[in-house]
Amino acid sequence: MEAGIVGLPNVGKSTLFNALTASKAAQSANYPFCTIEPNEGIVSVPDGRLDRISKYFNPQKIIPAALKLVDIAGIVKGASEGEGLGNKFLSHIREVDAILQVVRCFEDPDVTHVAGGVNPLSDMEVIETELMLADMQSIENSRNKAERAARAGDKEAKERLAVMEKCTASLDQLIPLRKLKWEDSEQKILASFGLMTAKPVLYIANVDENDLGGNGPLVQKVKEFATANGAGVVPVCAKLESEIAELDEGDRLEMLQSVGLEEPALAYLARAAYQTLGLQSYFTAGPKEVRAWTIPIGATGPQAAGVIHSDFERGFIRAEVYTLQDLETYKTEAAIRQAGKLRVEGKAYVMKDGDICHFLFNV
Repeated sequence: MEAGIVGLPNVGKSTLFNALTASKAAQSANYPFCTIEPNEGIVSVPDGRLDRISKYFNPQKIIPAALKLVDIAGIVKGASEGEGLGNKFLSHIREVDAILQVVRCFEDPDVTHVAGGVNPLSDMEVIETELMLADMQSIENSRNKAERAARAGDKEAKERLAVMEKCTASLDQLIPLRKLKWEDSEQKILASFGLMTAKPVLYIANVDENDLGGNGPLVQKVKEFATANGAGVVPVCAKLESEIAELDEGDRLEMLQSVGLEEPALAYLARAAYQTLGLQSYFTAGPKEVRAWTIPIGATGPQAAGVIHSDFERGFIRAEVYTLQDLETYKTEAAIRQAGKLRVEGKAYVMKDGDICHFLFNV
């Protein structure tokens, strides 16, 4: 799964993307549409549980979970009608699973704002409106074909048409599709449309170095908007984070301490993006490696095993599961087993975030 970084031009998207992916490429020039084709990068998801588990195994490698990020060019008012190469850029958003919207919450006379002034609420509404207009157009383009098939008695077409009508009714009232309740059968159809306002959103408030905690009035407006729309907010100073990302480990810790941070804000952002995508981690542990594996929330034992190898899912017999708390209490897997804390779970088991597992399979 992947998340797309979007926003108006010059809000700090590419700066943030470069910092997240530890890119040392030259910073983009200060003008709109400097990102044309989307850049892609893989971001590690910091997880303190990996180090806690590793204390008991002394592994050769520690492998964190990761997620894919896509830096999509700036969207402007009128993008749904082709402004600013809008149709091309919107097509990139359709392909991602979640949207990370960067919102400018800092004043800087040297950084041009496409609308002439800093107004995060206006910026957020521009993006939301353009995505809704584009979704309306997508539905309209598909409606005739679905109507013809439905009139011919195609049951699947009738179901698709019913979902289209529900989407249209919502969008006509300027309500993004992610705010509606969907049945499981509707969800599957909705996902096939690739509609952008159905995707989960995380707002990234790009703040000034004097407001790293995101307590200023501009960020408060973003938080109010996000709360009303069931979304999260992470304040990040993209400029500072890009500088921190360029440093070696020692200098990085010193700089973090100097600004009062325990870890880069990007660590919080990566975890928040992971959650926005509906993902969680389970762990495998041994002397060769301690590793976090990424699964959707609600995945079963066999589905989790299949992330390691398809044979594990196909020949799944059972999972042996214990918790980090068990490990910290009993110190070794042998002691956990002896204490009767090693659980044996079957095919119907729904994985919990943080499970430490061994899978038994036979093919």
